[in-house]
Order: sequence, then structure tokens, then C-alpha cells
Amino acid sequence: MDKKNVCVAIDGPAGAGKSTIARAAASRLGLRHIDTGAMYRAAALEAVRRGIFLDDGPALGEMMADLDLRIEFADGVQRVYLGDEDVSEAIRTPEMSAASSRVSARPEVREALVRLQRELAKRGGSVMDGRDICTHVLPDADVKIFLTASPEVRAKRRLDELIEKGENASFEEVLADMKRRDYNDSHREHSPLVRAPEATLIDTSAMALDEAIEAVLSCIKEEA
Repeated sequence: MDKKNVCVAIDGPAGAGKSTIARAAASRLGLRHIDTGAMYRAAALEAVRRGIFLDDGPALGEMMADLDLRIEFADGVQRVYLGDEDVSEAIRTPEMSAASSRVSARPEVREALVRLQRELAKRGGSVMDGRDICTHVLPDADVKIFLTASPEVRAKRRLDELIEKGENASFEEVLADMKRRDYNDSHREHSPLVRAPEATLIDTSAMALDEAIEAVLSCIKEEA
């Protein structure tokens, strides 16, 4: 197999470090990193700006029909645009995390973004991460990984990120939000978060970031 055209799918719950680890692994392998969570965050941002109720499927479907969402890459790094506006940073807030969890449960949103994700994957080698990549978006991916960690570890990592950004939050609040997102993601009707039977399980609870990256790289090199 041509390693430059390898298709890697990574699933896992919120806060498991999927995007950070997938981005690093993609960079080391000379592949593009496709962060599908950022696309749902961008859709959520647009819905909030338009004043659309986040559970209103028909209204969200109309929004997705004319949504000018673009994904571009610079040296393999993904940037997200709404029209001409780069929203890559604006979507990284706790509010957008919560909002994206709600809009991602709507099939009208998921179907539109899955089409975009599959188109991006066709353009060459990539590491794509999300909640339903192995099971729904790229069921024929060359390598499938389910990346996870305990809720407490994931909450601590997310809290550290928020503190680094100067945002106020407590561990208890972040943990409760993490468990709520886990429930919503795994119980939604359309493409719930589940581990594909053939996906390699990597639990990073006791791993440092470098160790987790190496574990994913090792898996890709063995299976690709």
C-alpha cells in the first residue's frame, strides 16, 4: 500500500485527545489531518449566529443547504472557514462544544457534513478523527482506531486546556459536561459513538501525550 494515500480513521469520546494526537500523527506521516469535530462546531456557530434553535432539524437542514463551509489545509494543518471568515479559533469555546453536541445529533447536519468529509478523504492520504468515522463515514478505511481515556482523565485534560486559555471552570463542571456529552454521543439515534469491532482500542488514561502519539503511529505503521 502507498503510505502517502493511506486512509486512517480515529473515533473516540470527547476529550480523548483525538484531534491533538491525530494531528501529530498525520504530521509525522506527511498526511493531512481532518478534524470532523471542527466542522460540527462551525455548523453550531453558524446556527447560533442565525438564531436557529439547535434541535430544530428542518431549520438546520435549510441552513446546511446554503452553508458556505470550507476546509483548507496549510502544510497539512486544517483551517475552517465560514464564507471568507476563518473561524478556526472562534469554534474552540465551551459554548461551541455544547452546541456542536446538540447539532451533531441532527441527521440533517450529519448527512451534509458526512458528504463533505468523504469528499475530503478522496483527495489523498489523511488521518480523520471524529465520533463515527470508522463506523459510518469511512467504513473502508485502511486503519481504524478507537482512542479513549477515563472520564476523569479526559475532564482533567479539558480543564487544563480551558485554564491555559484563561477561562474559568471547575473540575466538577467539566466532568459533568464530559459525562453528559458521552451519553448524548453514544445514545443519539443517528450514527452514535460506538467502537467498530475491527478498530484497535488505545486507552491513553495512563499515557503522556508523546506516548499516545507513538501508540497511534505504531498502530498505523503495523496495519497500513
